[in-house]
Amino acid sequence: MSGGDVRIDLNSDLAEGFGRWELGDDAALLGIVSSANVACGFHAGDPGVIRRACAQAAARSVSVGAQVGYRDLAGFGRRFVDVPPRELTDEVVYQLAALDGIARVEGTAVRYVKPHGALYNAIVRHAEQAAAVVEAVSAYDPRLAVLGLPGSSWLEQAAAAGLPVFREAFADRAYTPEGTLVSRREPGAVLHDPELIARRCLRIVRGEPVEAVDGSEIAVTAESICVHGDSPGAVAIAEAVRDRLLGEGVEVRPFVPGPGR
Repeated sequence: MSGGDVRIDLNSDLAEGFGRWELGDDAALLGIVSSANVACGFHAGDPGVIRRACAQAAARSVSVGAQVGYRDLAGFGRRFVDVPPRELTDEVVYQLAALDGIARVEGTAVRYVKPHGALYNAIVRHAEQAAAVVEAVSAYDPRLAVLGLPGSSWLEQAAAAGLPVFREAFADRAYTPEGTLVSRREPGAVLHDPELIARRCLRIVRGEPVEAVDGSEIAVTAESICVHGDSPGAVAIAEAVRDRLLGEGVEVRPFVPGPGR
């Protein structure tokens, strides 16, 4: 597969600062990616940071997604929380409503949902929590798309509920032979070489296998590729990925368009 009809979305996690603590370069990344996973205040982000990200996304016609997570500011949402399903549903609805309200003030709106960190990883297999998040999205707006790991309980249950489902790959994260993400606590979990990452992303877009952490080859099918905004050299990595894809004739555009697109 090459050129012409090949397209992909690039997404990144944004609005992850809080108060005087800054993380990532939202403005630079919004000039590169086509979709923005905006923090909703539970794992990161305060109202000012979130509003600025939404305003910048609207100005650049970047689609806004809600990056919902556990209530875990201290742990940056990377610690599993055994929250009861009903409580998790309520907390996801709260996050969706908060971000969507801010986005609408800035002339855009939430178009999709991508869970963050430990919640993202938990609902690959945790059926009860996956169902709780699906229930929240369906209750808030059943037209919202959802983004997640191929083969996850989250995407399977979302599809069964009638939500638009899209699959995601990770530019700078290592994969297990089973196609899940290597824990950040393990060596080699995060990749850092921009050119290696860019070549890997091109292989994913073309439907070619990529190397897992043990050296085996796996297939990763995706409509969107995540380039992390909090990794060292995140902007350089995102630029390398976008430049390589565009140079090979791949169109970069949102997997779900924003309002007015």
